[in-house]
Amino acid sequence: MALLRTVDRPLDGPWDMIVTEPGACTGPEDLTNLAGFIPAPVPGTAAGALRAAGRWSDRAPTPLHGSDIWYRTQIEGRGHEILRFEGLATLCEVWLDAELLLASRSMFLAHELAVDLEGRHTLALAFRSLAQDLARPHKRGRWRPQLATPGSLRHARTTLLGFMPGWCPSVDAVGPYRPITRRGEGAKPGEIDLRASVEDGTGILSLGLRLPEAGGPVTLRCDGRETVLAETAPGRFEGRLELPGIALWWPHTHGEPRLHAVTVAAGGETFDLGRVGFRTITQTRPFAEGLSLAVNGVPVFCRGACWTPPDLVGLPGDRAAYAPSLSLAVEAGMTMIRVGGTMLYEAKAFHDLCDELGLLVWQDLMLANFDYPTDDPAFRSALRTEIAQLLDRLQASPSLCVVGGGSEVEQQAAMLGFPESVWRARAVEAMVREAAAEIRPDLVVVPNSPSGGDLPFSTDAGVTHYYGVGAYCRPFADARRAEVRFASECLAFANVPEPVSLAEAGLTDPRDPAWALGVPRDRGADWDFEGVRDHYVGALYGVDPESLRRDDPERYLTLGRSAVAEVMEATVSEWRRAGSVTAGGLVWLYRDLAPGAGWGVIDVTGRPKSAWYALKRAFRPVQALLTDEGLNGLHAHLLNETADPIEAHVTLAFTTAAGKVAAKGERSLTLAPRATVALSSAALLGRFFDATAAYRFGPAAHDLAHLRLTRADGTVLAEAFHHLAGRDATPREIGLSAALVDDGDLVALRIAAERYALGVHVVLDGEGRPSDNWFPLAPGSERRLAFTGTGERPSGTVRAVNGSEVVRF
Repeated sequence: MALLRTVDRPLDGPWDMIVTEPGACTGPEDLTNLAGFIPAPVPGTAAGALRAAGRWSDRAPTPLHGSDIWYRTQIEGRGHEILRFEGLATLCEVWLDAELLLASRSMFLAHELAVDLEGRHTLALAFRSLAQDLARPHKRGRWRPQLATPGSLRHARTTLLGFMPGWCPSVDAVGPYRPITRRGEGAKPGEIDLRASVEDGTGILSLGLRLPEAGGPVTLRCDGRETVLAETAPGRFEGRLELPGIALWWPHTHGEPRLHAVTVAAGGETFDLGRVGFRTITQTRPFAEGLSLAVNGVPVFCRGACWTPPDLVGLPGDRAAYAPSLSLAVEAGMTMIRVGGTMLYEAKAFHDLCDELGLLVWQDLMLANFDYPTDDPAFRSALRTEIAQLLDRLQASPSLCVVGGGSEVEQQAAMLGFPESVWRARAVEAMVREAAAEIRPDLVVVPNSPSGGDLPFSTDAGVTHYYGVGAYCRPFADARRAEVRFASECLAFANVPEPVSLAEAGLTDPRDPAWALGVPRDRGADWDFEGVRDHYVGALYGVDPESLRRDDPERYLTLGRSAVAEVMEATVSEWRRAGSVTAGGLVWLYRDLAPGAGWGVIDVTGRPKSAWYALKRAFRPVQALLTDEGLNGLHAHLLNETADPIEAHVTLAFTTAAGKVAAKGERSLTLAPRATVALSSAALLGRFFDATAAYRFGPAAHDLAHLRLTRADGTVLAEAFHHLAGRDATPREIGLSAALVDDGDLVALRIAAERYALGVHVVLDGEGRPSDNWFPLAPGSERRLAFTGTGERPSGTVRAVNGSEVVRF
């Protein structure tokens, strides 16, 4: 077999770039005498190039949409070639020497241009002023959203990032942010239609392609098996390869995300068509009753977060940029990432990594909040092409499971009082369904996020953006009362980064006016998401956050980190319990867009926050949960999402904070694959015990319930806690201790406490992180933590929210 043939070559320069006044240069010839060009990596953005040249400030981003920005490079060759532009942000002219080849008005469309090269040429890209285009007269929409400004953005096919004051820095996305490549015409297969499906347990690989210069039989190969494609028209080949017993693709929590290489051999050459995964995605109930997904026939509780680009300035699209964040998502037990309509389509490397890592992807169209002009034929045509290109680019990606019509378009109109005939986005939904049926019939289509009920944001239908617990400051019980079916957004707080990140950003004091710049708020609201976090600090710990912020800012931040962790775990536990109607919850957001206490569960540097650690515990595929069922006592919920049975032991202990045992029950059991077991406290104890103090027979004999799930060999799988009388965060002596111990070839941190420890947290002296943080510790118990990214013998401190000790190790 010949080596796999690579025919696309990056056109990566060297490129240079210059910023000019709008209209200062009508064509490349006007650039000849201009000074001030700087090197500009491609793919990349103008902001990224300015940053690399030392001409960019994160605190005061340079406005770019008001200027023209020119890129140029030299290209050499002879003969007919195809130039491919994967993404040009946003109003872009492509010039070859003095000839205008393309004028693009969308950063979301790819373009291919045929050129005849005759030696050395100048390729120039002119990114025209978007601000000037938005300022010209446009037809106004029926409503004007609060999210983004100006209203004329409804006509532009560009990201809303940079246009959303209150929660996103004003970083203007301009430039060739996706790859530019060149290839000889007819040098590789084209018009590829590659589909992987499963029928009665057999993998089916279908392929159609154009290969005019095949020079003989065209053979499709996968998993060590092959078939010869039929020539259905001159240069067009089609066929189907059946693969009985093929290993299926699973989310990483439920199995192995198996991928299989696909190649085509013809004329002594072999072409790489990438890798595919075989899986099915189905809905387990009608959408009106709530989105609920099954992978390969197994229901999956979809948990994860809403994605943000790893670097808002440079908008990188390579594996190195995506891998750290996506790896942390896997480590946290996330099963789904949603790319919402306020962001941008991520590069293929993002989806390739999600395929490899076993992360489901919910992909929205880049439509959000506006009344888009779908009655305009030109807009509709461009949007149809955009949808088709998206699905074609991801035609074989097994991680892609949901495609949505955008974010909060229906909600925005409905909340302004419009009737369903206005707020229902039927035109976009029809376009998505039509394209999916043709290109990706295996996908689930969601009309909009949220949508599905009498109102698009009804919590008990379709998909919702649930902020009852969170922005609306509802009690924990609302997470059950709201009967959330699927929260495609939820649990937004101003999450406080760890001290090292705050120190690097110069944001160590929440009383500093600069602190507020990193706190997100909805435009037009008289409250922000720090106030939301403070509400739960007060509700959980019985303190006045404002006084604490003024008098003890360090303690204020500590309780803020701890409260978010508690709220995240409690809400997800409610949704994952046996009998819950909730089939998914995606936290808003995954990563911060700027330094400070943003929505992200990971900060702008990529370091996990307390919320990430809480979600890592809440999202475990093998899990133990406790829920308060009132007069029915506490219920223990034991979950095993894996494909293997687990011989386990469960213990439920009721103790005082000092560790005095009031009641204790335990049982050995087998957790079957994909199973959930619910046991009442009465069943575990074998007798009546007022586990929730619901019967009011006198003072409660306990303060704390502790559920522990272990393997038969004693390995702890999961723990859960129930606080009968709330969470007392008053610092006191709790007998906290910590020491480094040798754990095989590694060094671990052993942490123990004599009394109940609330919000145990580790602060390292240098870089790195512990395997867990901001966790509770039962009285008389211990934990061993591993480290990532530290030296051989890390050092730091251990504290507990309710402990007076500061323990060095």
